Amino acid sequence: MTKTYKFNHFKVLFITAMCLLGNSLNAQLVNIESKRMQSDSIRFALKSDLLFDYTDNNGDYLFQLGSNVTTQLKSKDLKKIFFFIGNYKLIRSNDKDFQNNWFFHLRYNQKLSSLFRIEAFIQNQNNTKLTIVSRNLVGAGIRLKLVSSELTRVYVGNAYMYEVEKLAESGVHFYNHRNSCYLSATHSFNKTSLLLTETIYFQPLYNDIGNHRILLQMKAELPLTEIISLSALYNFSYNSFPAVNDIDRSSNLSLGFTFTI
Repeated sequence: MTKTYKFNHFKVLFITAMCLLGNSLNAQLVNIESKRMQSDSIRFALKSDLLFDYTDNNGDYLFQLGSNVTTQLKSKDLKKIFFFIGNYKLIRSNDKDFQNNWFFHLRYNQKLSSLFRIEAFIQNQNNTKLTIVSRNLVGAGIRLKLVSSELTRVYVGNAYMYEVEKLAESGVHFYNHRNSCYLSATHSFNKTSLLLTETIYFQPLYNDIGNHRILLQMKAELPLTEIISLSALYNFSYNSFPAVNDIDRSSNLSLGFTFTI
């Protein structure tokens, strides 16, 4: 066995561990707040990337495919917003998938006043490596802008969601009426340019508040240059869905760099 072959196996194992960690954090709830685009008076904005990688060492291959799209369109009066998120990830080696999932989210936001907004959304989520392999939902609600200043923004929202979930092994479907409420805040510091973002979600069933999901996400970004920022991200997720497990809890702290071009 060559060193190259050993390294390729190590690479696969490393990616697998990262995928399992990512799945545990994102199995039940996606933080849409962290993906919103603050474009002010710009009517159209788009962020997209595509990753393709294929490595073959003596017949032992690793194939990776990833794509992310986030786009936003505002009306001429800037009071109506159409917002779309889409991503797909595939990691495969020797005809075995280590990750295979997609996520699509479309949201409509209309500003009625400086405080009050209404929203409607649809979402499709599929992950073949999770206990819940698919989730489809549709919902609508309100969004309030509680604080809006040069340095601080605070939003609170509440929505009704109808969701359909499918379990992997049994193929059983669950049809849920769920509430979704969140609080999101961002604050920047003039002297250091440090940016802090905090978001917390709480999503209980209407007929059983004990069946709920919680997501807490906190992120700090400290610019080192105009392009590179030092970043820290903390995630805490909790799921009390009894059909999956009595308690499903996970937390993760990540340190790294953020690149802005």
